[in-house]
Amino acid sequence: MSLQRCGIDAVNAALDTMQDGGEAVELVLAQKEVSDDQLNALLSRCEEMAVEVTYGSESDLWRMAIGTTPGSPPPLALALVGRDPTGDLSQVLARGGLVWMLAGAQYSSNVGYCIRMAEVSGADAILVAGDWSNSDRHQAVRAAMRTHRFLPVIWCGSPLDAVAQAKRAGMSVAGIEDVGDVEPWDSDLTGDLLLIIGGENEGIPADVLDACDSVIRIPMAGFTPSYNLQAPMAIVAVEALRQRRVE
Repeated sequence: MSLQRCGIDAVNAALDTMQDGGEAVELVLAQKEVSDDQLNALLSRCEEMAVEVTYGSESDLWRMAIGTTPGSPPPLALALVGRDPTGDLSQVLARGGLVWMLAGAQYSSNVGYCIRMAEVSGADAILVAGDWSNSDRHQAVRAAMRTHRFLPVIWCGSPLDAVAQAKRAGMSVAGIEDVGDVEPWDSDLTGDLLLIIGGENEGIPADVLDACDSVIRIPMAGFTPSYNLQAPMAIVAVEALRQRRVE
């Protein structure tokens, strides 16, 4: 099930469901600087229901809307359902679901691409371990096309501490590394799960890898046994999405 509700009618229907005790609308993204009676009514309704509203440009909404085609007008509003985009480390881990962690990544652009991949694949959060300056974070957010607005992105210090905290919260922990003994499609990627991707050069730190409950291996057949870190993440993300759809 998509986390997005596209268009004013769909957003209103989601708000109706929320009022009836169903799935919550966590956030509404509305097109800025638009004068439209239906949109104004929707925004008033969001205010009455204490639903957060954020604003984006016409191109922003066109790019994000599911099913838009070249030449078609963008929707005036989109709604996020089924994922709380806020929370600190302890809150994110307590909620469970599928959480990613980057442990050892060195390049802001790669971090940004991984944030975007985690969001589009329906994950519940992504942790970025390590020491990152404000400038580094800003560059990562830009590379992620600001999808941090719709997914908790937690900048944490020690990846080993995050693993320990995830286990205390009842989550299973799996690393993705070429020393693994099980392929993604033979792994159980359902339930409350922390998936770890290592750095571009060193992979997952040895102490973090030792703390994992399992290690997933991505098959490789070439001469140079290495993928860019985004490739194994994409492979496992799609397989996790497939498994969790039929869970």
